Amino acid sequence: MASPYACLNSSILSTPSPLFLTPPFRTLTLLPNPTKPPPPKLSSFPSLSVSAVPAKVDTAVRIPEIEDFDFKVYMLHKAHTVNQALDAAIALRDPEKIHKAMRYSLLAGGKRIRPILCIAACELVGGDDATAIPAACAVEMIHTMSLIHDDLPCMDNDDLRRGKPTNHKVFGEDVAVLAGDALLAFAFEHLAAATEGVSPARVVRAIGELAKSIGGDGLVAGQVVDLDSEGASNVGLERLEFIHVHKTAALLEAAVVLGAIVGGGSDEEIEKLRKFARCIGLLFQVVDDILDVTKSSEELGKTAGKDLVADKVTYPKLLGIQKSKEFAEKLLLEAKEQLFGFDPPKAAPLFALTNYIAYRQS
Repeated sequence: MASPYACLNSSILSTPSPLFLTPPFRTLTLLPNPTKPPPPKLSSFPSLSVSAVPAKVDTAVRIPEIEDFDFKVYMLHKAHTVNQALDAAIALRDPEKIHKAMRYSLLAGGKRIRPILCIAACELVGGDDATAIPAACAVEMIHTMSLIHDDLPCMDNDDLRRGKPTNHKVFGEDVAVLAGDALLAFAFEHLAAATEGVSPARVVRAIGELAKSIGGDGLVAGQVVDLDSEGASNVGLERLEFIHVHKTAALLEAAVVLGAIVGGGSDEEIEKLRKFARCIGLLFQVVDDILDVTKSSEELGKTAGKDLVADKVTYPKLLGIQKSKEFAEKLLLEAKEQLFGFDPPKAAPLFALTNYIAYRQS
């Protein structure tokens, strides 16, 4: 069920929305309204339900300041750790062609948001980054697989990814498909074999979460409905939300939940972080939709405006840019609410990552 919270007061709705401003690490106050019913569920995916309909605020809380947290240093350190682990996990060996193709896309850079979310969630519930690294790498391997396959001519037919030619442009469509398949398979092998200091039951639980997020009820479901919706004139908010909840948000949610599971989090902590991840997962895609129509290919590192060319439905197309930004603000605030009750210093990375997702420029 979606959080009943949304932004009401502060200047957040009367000033320019996120995405093109320096993140305002300010304190916001939420006002009580305990009688408000929960919003209707828009998606069949059991782990996410967020509505683009404006909502009112239900309780009084304050978003803590995180100005003392050095987000840049944290991101650089964690990304370096993840990159080293990915490089070591998939060495260049025979057959050389497939491993070159796997490494080409896996080590092509990127923000590493998903693995860092996994690590931050693990640390929040008392684990450490060493415990989370196999799960974090598994998530990034699967994310990379999804990008390779998404770029194929039979899917989105894209030529640019992370500022470089897409995998099939370098290695051919046949090898690109196989590279994605190999990354998908190895992700589960790596999670199962490389995770240390975690009970077998928790490892199995993590594997189940990851599988659920990418199969016929997760990422694949979103991709299928996305393909079926191209050029359709009857696509509304409900279907758009289904696409993004499954195609984008589900794997982001899995990243956070896996971190909480292997970090030893309680069921209550895991579910609270799941709700947090639901919001940032959809927030990520709303921001992506806005950037696609407001930024250049050079700024994004991928082809800009491709959704418009493919006649895909997006939040700006259905709501307009301003309403899309307001929806992003709502998701931003709802995500942050779920972090209350955790140790503030340990929660600082997730607060900062949430701001980063909302205010990123590419």
